[in-house]
Amino acid sequence: MAQAEQNQPKFVNQIEEAFARILDYYHIRWEYEPRTFDLEWDEMGAVSVAFTPDFYLPDEDLYVELTTLRPKLMRQKNAKLRRMAELYPDVKIKLFKRQDLRDMMIKYGMDEEAEQLLGTEAMTPLPATNGRSDPA
Repeated sequence: MAQAEQNQPKFVNQIEEAFARILDYYHIRWEYEPRTFDLEWDEMGAVSVAFTPDFYLPDEDLYVELTTLRPKLMRQKNAKLRRMAELYPDVKIKLFKRQDLRDMMIKYGMDEEAEQLLGTEAMTPLPATNGRSDPA
């Protein structure tokens, strides 16, 4: 069952919010940022790099990461995804890039949201965040 509207999390950006609306519309169960995966540790054993996918779809056992980063800024995100595959080979994760998201918004009649994916405005966070400031 989809998230109840009053239980909506505080999304980092408008694209995450729009994606959640699509999932809700199709009654796809989802969780927002339910797990953080440790990727690297320092010499003392403390986690130095971690990755928190945006969504988890429990019925599909699939994590979804959304990004509006420009292609030339994707190196760090891609490195994290490669490290995820090395350390957690059984975890399924799908990355939706800027163009994927824009195409999806247009397909589902969300033309206004799709327009926001043009230019640097796509990376603008929502006014109230849940404390997460990492765009990667």
